[in-house]
Amino acid sequence: MTSELGARLSAIDEKIADAARLAGRDAGEITRIVVTKFHPASLVRDLHALGVREVGENRQQELSAKTAELGDLDDLRWHFIGQAQTNKAAAIRRSADAVHSIDRDRLADALHRGAEDDRILDVLVQINLTDDPGRGGVAPDAAAALAEHVLSLPSLRLRGVMAVAPLDEEPASAFDRLRTVADGVRSLDPAADWISAGMTGDFTEAILAGATHLRIGSAITGPRPDRG
Repeated sequence: MTSELGARLSAIDEKIADAARLAGRDAGEITRIVVTKFHPASLVRDLHALGVREVGENRQQELSAKTAELGDLDDLRWHFIGQAQTNKAAAIRRSADAVHSIDRDRLADALHRGAEDDRILDVLVQINLTDDPGRGGVAPDAAAALAEHVLSLPSLRLRGVMAVAPLDEEPASAFDRLRTVADGVRSLDPAADWISAGMTGDFTEAILAGATHLRIGSAITGPRPDRG
């Protein structure tokens, strides 16, 4: 029900405001992205009616389908936050306003090649904060080189960094390391000041570490529908 959705949204926004006060920050400087993975487009329409304008998707097929169905909501901003395949980069680019998961030169190149007009795509370098090279993201010590490559592609606008906190580390520690990487990327381009970090269980720690964009799903949307 829309009333329940609104109550969950308000509860999260109150917690974001509390965390911002704790960090001595203005909550208005923090962007709350509602992740609608596996939920129908109708839920996004309900969220829009409640004032939500920033929406996140993990899969290209869902992103493309929902943006097509909700084309009349032209003030929505769509964030692609999942791992991206290079062969789907053009489709992602057609639907997304921002891509948070650039983790290799080839993906940046594919997104650049996918430009069909003069629209500039906002992108973030995804940082792997784990010791597992198989996880999404570039190693922290390779972030600057990838950021420099993105800066060489005129249809992309480097906005900052993104990461997911490891399960085996305190979020505060992980986000402090991310903040150091973010500072290095911002030294290459002062406008690259986004830090996309923090989900339902750790957004307070992310805000304390300087996160500018939070990715929050089921705490707002409710349980994901059964896909079986």
